[in-house]
Amino acid sequence: MSQQPSAAPAPTSAVATVSERHDWWRDAVIYQVYPRSFADSNGDGMGDLEGVRTRLPYLRDLGVDAVWLSPFYASPQADAGYDVADYRAVDPMFGTLLDADALIRDAHALGLRIIVDLVPNHSSDQYEWFKRALAEGPGSPSRDRYHFRPGKGKNGELPPNDWESIFGGPAWTRVTEPDGTPGEWYLHLFAPEQPDFNWEHPAVGDEFRSILRFWLDMGVDGFRIDVAHGMVKAEGLPDLGSHEQLKLLGNDVMPFFDQDGVHAIYRQWRRILDEYSGERIFVAEAWTPTVERTANYVRPDELHQAFNFQYLGTHWDAEELRTVIDRTLDAMRPVGAPATWVLSNHDVTRHATRFANPAGLGTQIRLAGDRALGLRRARAATLLMLALPGSAYVYQGEELGLPDVVDLPDEVRQDPAYFRGAGQDGFRDGCRVPIPWTREGSSYGFGDGGSWLPQPAGWGELSVEAQTGEPGSTLELYREALAVRRSTADLGAGDAVEWLRAPEGVVAFRRGDFVCVANTTGESVAVPAHGRVLLASGEITEVAGEAKVPADTTVWWTRA
Repeated sequence: MSQQPSAAPAPTSAVATVSERHDWWRDAVIYQVYPRSFADSNGDGMGDLEGVRTRLPYLRDLGVDAVWLSPFYASPQADAGYDVADYRAVDPMFGTLLDADALIRDAHALGLRIIVDLVPNHSSDQYEWFKRALAEGPGSPSRDRYHFRPGKGKNGELPPNDWESIFGGPAWTRVTEPDGTPGEWYLHLFAPEQPDFNWEHPAVGDEFRSILRFWLDMGVDGFRIDVAHGMVKAEGLPDLGSHEQLKLLGNDVMPFFDQDGVHAIYRQWRRILDEYSGERIFVAEAWTPTVERTANYVRPDELHQAFNFQYLGTHWDAEELRTVIDRTLDAMRPVGAPATWVLSNHDVTRHATRFANPAGLGTQIRLAGDRALGLRRARAATLLMLALPGSAYVYQGEELGLPDVVDLPDEVRQDPAYFRGAGQDGFRDGCRVPIPWTREGSSYGFGDGGSWLPQPAGWGELSVEAQTGEPGSTLELYREALAVRRSTADLGAGDAVEWLRAPEGVVAFRRGDFVCVANTTGESVAVPAHGRVLLASGEITEVAGEAKVPADTTVWWTRA
């Protein structure tokens, strides 16, 4: 049963204290909170909504515009909450709906917006619909809300098709029927505990339109849509004909991803969202083969933003960066959507560690690399990202320069992909370790009762306490960068950059009176001084109109 707040706020009043800046989302900096690992208010070792609420002033002072919360719904936690058992309830490990209501209200009072995760591709196997489907057996109308199929082979012992789970192994699990016999198979593109909805069934669409309204009435400012490229499957669920399907992800349109039918769903959702005041938004997690296909999700009558995974996966290389920036801006311009830029999230190795290693290792790696090099590049990459036109996403802890924790003992890992033995590399736990707030304490200020994943020794020296007020710290760099970005007219929204001539390995562009230069090489370079220095990720020197920019350093100038 869903927990109900005593008095949910009205849709109009819920955002009354948030600035009504028009099209705020076009240049917003949105901060991702992974609730398990942000702040623990009750000392049970697990982060919670009240912990997030107590840290909202920190996020306001950091200078972000909105906070995106990863799932906090009622869930068996087979996949860290992305297996939802009740979309209208808060899991007790995170608190109650009253806690969610208080968090939303406090955020709005501080001028912050709240974006929540929505998981429409699949439910938990403990969702009431799925439990009913299992209990009622073959031919039940309840099974039509999921993808149940008879198996192939003489006795139905083979999966219905050759699709593979993203977490490894077949994307199908056979059920035991109520009479005890082996029966039908159900589709799960992720873990077996996450059965895929059948979006051809009208009840599924009805349910999610109701869920949208529930949270909009609670006052949330938008939704990040998990697996937004999923939901619709190709008619007939055809075989793919490949046994290395995971290598194809992101390179081709798959029969279970990026099907054109998803766009009709989003057009319906957009009409609902537009009924509410306060400029609520949708953000798509859409892994598509190209940024051009990503643009399909952000047409004027569909979603507002889509994550730019092509940019996230780009190496720290000037030519590659210029190429993906151009392609992104060119793809978004015809549909009038803002570009988005992101370097880290809860599913990939933190960029301070990715950039510490040689290019070509992917976005999930287990090598510490050169820590100093990684941090230097990460700081430079952040200033480059924040200088680009559009909206930027910051993952919790990256403002502290946190590396991935690459040496977690196998026995403490909780990523379901790790235990499948195939599919994703299963090392996502390393970016999910609770963040440090103080130099000392049982969990460096995360909470009074330790942390659900062990924090490394020395974590306290990277804490908010250790870096606050420390000249040159990564936290102070982020604070200053976000303040400059907000106060500089030529930063933020827009759809173009003017590329400037620069030495090989250097990215240089102008936006009005603003100039950004990023040296991606391992050597210092000399470039023209473009006016007054606003900010730099490292120490630069200027002599007679020329600036010496160190290796892996980004500089902001203004002519104003």
